[in-house]
Amino acid sequence: MKKLLSALFLGLILVLSACGGGGDEGATDDNANDETTEEQTGEDSGEGTDEGTSDSGDGGTVDTAAAEEVYQNNCAQCHGGELGGGMGPALTEIGSKYSADEIVDIIKNGKGGMPAQKNVSDEDAQLVASWLATME
Repeated sequence: MKKLLSALFLGLILVLSACGGGGDEGATDDNANDETTEEQTGEDSGEGTDEGTSDSGDGGTVDTAAAEEVYQNNCAQCHGGELGGGMGPALTEIGSKYSADEIVDIIKNGKGGMPAQKNVSDEDAQLVASWLATME
């Protein structure tokens, strides 16, 4: 009985810590400043190519590399490294079910078994949501 209780307790700790996110409180994202600079100056580092960006469906583009990095740091533990699911559901076709705004709301407030992700900044949530909204 004691071994079973210890195993359950350890399992609970692992499950709860897996969805905790990156824990980057207070860390700065050097890429965020680069993106703002490019937008303010009107320069496009892609030199006319679409590499690293995708159409968000609302006329804007999404920095897929930055979105994937945020996803890997905060979401992949539960939703899988390739969006295929794990403890959380697969996100490969999430854009056909939810808009980017609805995805942001789910990230920030939680839904069903997914807890609210308070450690994800509003900017990162919007970035990931815009990227996931393209997954149809």
